[in-house]
Amino acid sequence: MQKFLNAAILVIASIIGLGAFFYPFFVPRQNLGEMAHSQDAPLLFILLVLLCLGAVLSSLSAGVMNTKLIAVLGVLTAVNAVLRGVPGPAGFTLVFILPILCGYVYGPTFGFLLGVFSLAVSAFLGFGIGPWLPYQMFSAGWVGLLSGLLPRLDRHPRAEVVILALWGMFLGFAFGLLMNIYFWPFVFTPAQSEMYWQPGLSLAETLQRYAVFYVVTSLWWDLARAVGNLVLLLLFAAPVIRLLRRFQQRFFFEVREA
Repeated sequence: MQKFLNAAILVIASIIGLGAFFYPFFVPRQNLGEMAHSQDAPLLFILLVLLCLGAVLSSLSAGVMNTKLIAVLGVLTAVNAVLRGVPGPAGFTLVFILPILCGYVYGPTFGFLLGVFSLAVSAFLGFGIGPWLPYQMFSAGWVGLLSGLLPRLDRHPRAEVVILALWGMFLGFAFGLLMNIYFWPFVFTPAQSEMYWQPGLSLAETLQRYAVFYVVTSLWWDLARAVGNLVLLLLFAAPVIRLLRRFQQRFFFEVREA
């Protein structure tokens, strides 16, 4: 029952997040620019934090996580928040490596929480607090959650590293594709109307315009992020996974009859 509750919390959080990203396409467009989501972002932030705290409590009750793993979550959140500040070219960042690997080893709940809390803590450390923050938190959380749903390949370590590296490259593009949507429906430039959304467009026209917008404004940044994920996971995935699994073996044990 507790495991079902834990899964339900993640599903509810994801539905709320997806609704927050895509509801602008179903309401009259407003040219808000940088002020987009300034009213709903605080409520979204509070809801997400409350749901994450609920996920922590339900995970403890269900045995999905224990107090030691919660402590590890806190430490890794702090580490990952600092890693976000490591400089790199264009959209390169280290912030996705731990959610990918920890989600893969410790499961979707741990990965989701690590992604969400890492972005929140890094924002309060000086990386920017604004209406975009809860959307970044959702997106980073999904990076960890989806990584936890990957099939386990621990018996094939080389294939495991390659799959994770390719997965990290895919997520580098996916994060940028999703994050653009948080503001794209709210901006419009008449001189470049062919790459902005307007009410009444068909799905095909919307996708076509978004593709143009993405290539013009974001592709280079996401390419740097995707390649960075690929290279870093190829280099460091294997030793980090071994370390995480070693901790996992120490944190969880079974009592059996002699």
